[in-house]
Formats: sequence, C-alpha cells, structure tokens
Amino acid sequence: MLSAVPKDRIPDDVLSVCARLRASGHEAFLVGGAVRDLLLERPTQDYDVATSARPEQVMKVFGRRFTVPTGLQHGTVTVVTERGRNVEVTTYRGEGAYSDGRRPDQVFFVGSIDEDLARRDFTINALAYEPAAALLRDPWHGEADLSARVIRAVGDPIARFREDGLRTMRAVRLAAQLEFSIEPHTLAAIPPAIEVFRKVSAERVRDELYKLLSADKPSVGLRLMLETGLLAEVLPELLEGRGVAQNRFHRYDVLEHTLRTVDETPARDPVVRLSALLHDVAKPRTAEPRPEAPGENTFYRHEIIGADVADAVCRRLKLPNRDRERVCLLVAQHMFFYQPEWSDGTVLRFLRRVGPENVPDLFALRVGDVHARGMGEDPERELGELRRRIEEAMARQAALKVSDLAISGTDVMAALGCPPGPVVGDVLRALLERVTDDPALNTRAALLALVPEVVRALPRD
Repeated sequence: MLSAVPKDRIPDDVLSVCARLRASGHEAFLVGGAVRDLLLERPTQDYDVATSARPEQVMKVFGRRFTVPTGLQHGTVTVVTERGRNVEVTTYRGEGAYSDGRRPDQVFFVGSIDEDLARRDFTINALAYEPAAALLRDPWHGEADLSARVIRAVGDPIARFREDGLRTMRAVRLAAQLEFSIEPHTLAAIPPAIEVFRKVSAERVRDELYKLLSADKPSVGLRLMLETGLLAEVLPELLEGRGVAQNRFHRYDVLEHTLRTVDETPARDPVVRLSALLHDVAKPRTAEPRPEAPGENTFYRHEIIGADVADAVCRRLKLPNRDRERVCLLVAQHMFFYQPEWSDGTVLRFLRRVGPENVPDLFALRVGDVHARGMGEDPERELGELRRRIEEAMARQAALKVSDLAISGTDVMAALGCPPGPVVGDVLRALLERVTDDPALNTRAALLALVPEVVRALPRD
C-alpha cells in the first residue's frame, strides 16, 4: 500500500477551509484528484472539498465576500481563500440518470461521504481525506488500485461511461498522465460507450486532449484511443497513415512515426504537441510511389496541404484562434532544410517567415521528428548551426519587420511627396528586403537615399 497522505503538502489555506467548516459543525473532506496526487506524491494544483453543509450554509460560513455561487444547482460554492486560491466546496450529492450523456438530469443531496464517492468515475478518484483526523475514506479500494497502477471504474464501467461520455477519454488520458494501465473490464466498456462520447462538446474533448498531450508520453493514451475507437472519433485523419510506408530514411509507417514524434517532441506545451500530432497528417493524401525505389513514397507539398487539414481539425475542436494559428504555422513550416550555404539574408528570411517567437517550438517539433524516424540520428546535426546563426542575428538586432527599419511610412510619404496609400507599404517592404541582404543599410540616411531607386523598381500596374 501507499504511504499516508502527506498533510504537510496541503496548503494552509486549503486546510483552513476544511477547519472552518468543521468548526461550524459540518464534515469536510478533500476529495478527488488532489487526494490521488498527494498519495502519488505528484504536483497538485486544484483542491476540491466535499462537505455535509448545504450551499447556503457554506456561504454563511465564509460570507458573500469570499464565496462565488458557481453551481448552486449542483451544490457547489467556490470559496476564495486569503491567498486568492479558488477552492470548490460541494455538498455531498448523488446523481440521477444522464439522459443526454453529458450531465445528470437530477442532483440530490446525500447524507455521507461514502454515498458521494459512489457517484465518481474511477476508484483512484473516489478517495476522500479528512485532514484533522488524518482519515482516508476509500470505499472503492482506490488506494489498492493506485498501488497496482490501475484505472478502474467505480461500479459498472458501462454505466459510468454512459453517464458522461467524456469519461471514456478521461480514462485514456489518466493512463497517459499517470502511466497506468486500464483494468480490462473498464477498457472493454469504452467501445460500447462511443455513441455517448459523440454527444460530448468539442470544447470538453479539446481540453481532455490538451491534458493528454501534456503527459510525459502521450502515445500511451493515443494508442489506447486507437485501440478503443476514440481516435477515429476525435482525429480520424490520423488513421489514414496506418500502413502507409515512407522511405529509406524512416523506419516506421506514417501513423507510427506520428505517435513517436509526439513522444519525442520535448516541449510539453499541448499546442506544440498537437502540431507534432498533425505535422504529417497530409502524407497519406499526397503519397506517390517512387518508381526508382519500390516500396517507397514521396509526399510533395504534404506540409502545405497538411496546414489546411490541421486548420480544419483545429476548427472542429474549437481551438482558440491563437492556438489554431500556431498549429497551422508549425505544420506548414516543419519541412525546412538548412544548408551551410545559406547567406545571412536567407537566415533572416527564414526567421521572418517563421517568426522569432515560434522558432523554439519549430525546433522542438523538428527534434521529435528526427528522433521518430527511428534511425538514431542526432537532431543537432540539422539544427545546431542554424540555431547558432539565428542567435547571432537576434543579438545584432537584425531587421525582421518593417517597424524595425530606421525610417517610417511618414518618412516615405515626405520623401515622395505623396499621401498615404499602398505604395508606401510597397516601398517599406522593398527596403526591408534590401536591408535583409545588407544590414548596414538600415540607417535613416541610407534608406532615404534608396527610396527613389526602390520606387522605380516597383512593378507598374
């Protein structure tokens, strides 16, 4: 069995929430993921409390100034501690049927913590800890499953998954995060619940996918998604890569290479990991046999077509625009091939095209891509010199955008005696190209002297 819950790792303000409820005559337990993570000695961010107090009693204990009625119909009040931490305090409750596969039709209050724990998804989450008495309530033997590193549904797994379709994906996400296995009956209950999973909102699926991709080894969960049919529901495009051979530089087919790339991409940022998951998504659609190399394929422009596919996937999953744009950019740019013959201007154009803020993410994706070829290559052979040259360019503050030029649009209008218009932007962009090839030109005098020449070289309508 595991060691006792390390009470000294529970923040004082969280302990204070439980203590104030007890002092007012109510029971109060830490519940769910926080207890699980404390027992596993994992970092814990969110703390939830289950209590015998009704919502109106909780608000009376802490006062309206420090409470937010976030879910009174479900018995939940958010308590804001003196440190500004939000602690969700929920009355012991049971739940009725889930006719929509997303939320209970009815919530009713129950009289004990054990009854409350019976409604939870997995045994490792059906744990409650009472800090004052150092008492662990574990009616579903979750501590034993933590020791065995097993994810098991509370009660009938099919019933649990049909209550809330997202629990199917939560099971595989937890398997990836905790590096646990899923108990066979629980795993077997996922395919029959796919129809309920289809009712889950795209936003909830996206958030669960983000958590999975933040695991040390996301492929654990992704392979379980493939096995159970969840991957076909969430990212059917990836299945097109199964069995699609690549070339002599890759040991694995497109799908296996993709799963390994995600694991090998060092950034645990889920947006970068999602980019890794989608970086070769268009290879199956662009595959053409190489006549001179039987069994090998070419994939011309797969990164360009892949960016369009990635855009559609991100929109379907309701990614925020900023995340979607990052994913599409990384997919579109991941096929760069640096050559030592690149001039300084070529390096700057690469940097300008990618954006300096995106270079670390793009390099992280390339590291994963190289490792996942399975040929034992060192990514730094492709990245090391380019990384150094980019650092040098940034150190000398090379001009990467029009606003980095030593003159502005106002200066161009004064030099040409013209009003605002498209020509001003055209001139500035042309000057930026000149400065890219010769950084010494980025002075006010030099650029103003170049304006007439640049204007003469502009294409005529």
